[in-house]
Amino acid sequence: MRLKSFTARTAAEAMAEVKRVLGDDAVIVATREEGDGVRITAAVDAAPAEPQPYAPVPVFEEQPEDEAVEINDRVIKALQHHAVPPDLIERFRVTLDAFEVEDPVLALAAALDTSFHFQPLPEGKANRPLIFVGPPGAGKTLAVAKIATRMALAGEPVAVISTDTERAGGIDQLAAFTRLLKVDLMEVEDAGALPDAISVRKDAQQVLIDTAGQNPFNPQSVGQLGRMIRATGAEAVLVLPAGLDANESGEIAAIFQAAGATRLLISRLDMARRFGNLLAAAWRGKLRFCESSASASVTVPLSPLNPVELARLILPDGQQMVNAGLQTGTHS
Repeated sequence: MRLKSFTARTAAEAMAEVKRVLGDDAVIVATREEGDGVRITAAVDAAPAEPQPYAPVPVFEEQPEDEAVEINDRVIKALQHHAVPPDLIERFRVTLDAFEVEDPVLALAAALDTSFHFQPLPEGKANRPLIFVGPPGAGKTLAVAKIATRMALAGEPVAVISTDTERAGGIDQLAAFTRLLKVDLMEVEDAGALPDAISVRKDAQQVLIDTAGQNPFNPQSVGQLGRMIRATGAEAVLVLPAGLDANESGEIAAIFQAAGATRLLISRLDMARRFGNLLAAAWRGKLRFCESSASASVTVPLSPLNPVELARLILPDGQQMVNAGLQTGTHS
């Protein structure tokens, strides 16, 4: 393991230098304030291997050249591999038949664009606060930290608010991130104080609100969340991990959509190999795809999702795909 220290006026500048010199795989070992600045010590493996997206899953059995599968059938086979619900697969089948595209990725992207909406989160000023909701452990806090880091590194003022004050250690992780970035973290203990907390930071380009994880099958808990969303006028972003059961993800998304969620942010792409639940959640919940997270490192930014990028998640290397040999991967 190789360690290196970086000194700068602010933690944001030091972290930017860490990422530039050591890359996205660097691990923060220690942070100390020194005089008017800060010193960050980071570590990476001494001899990093050539970066590989993620370990592949077994490919489909290759078929002889004289039995090559048609492009649309290849796409359907991939959707089945990703455990997409049958009724949604049938919708894709009808849509694919309407297109005459020779590339599997572009064919699937066209079908995705027909069935789903895509709207990335704003990179600069947001007209409304963004409130991140979802079940416990979905990755809401990390998503907030990634966006706050992006804003801080761009030199744009950002306000971070947490309502996760009851769970033991619920606010500690976010507090550690904001302290490094020298971003003020406001802790709100009751929903009634949330609109006041938002009004305090009118200078911020974005207001990011982290919430406690909610059990989607507890009507009282979800009802309280819905009232909080309406009281703030915030846009609610559902954070949901990849790799869950597709039908259950669809139910969860529909419940959070009824509470006020409008967008879907996908987390843990690096810990999943099947993405059928992403399509089921967006479809059942009538949610717009926005961003994805493929790393637990706060210095690795979120990636906007569009039809082509989503198709590549399901059909990586689609342009070189031969005889239905599919390999599942992702991107960071």
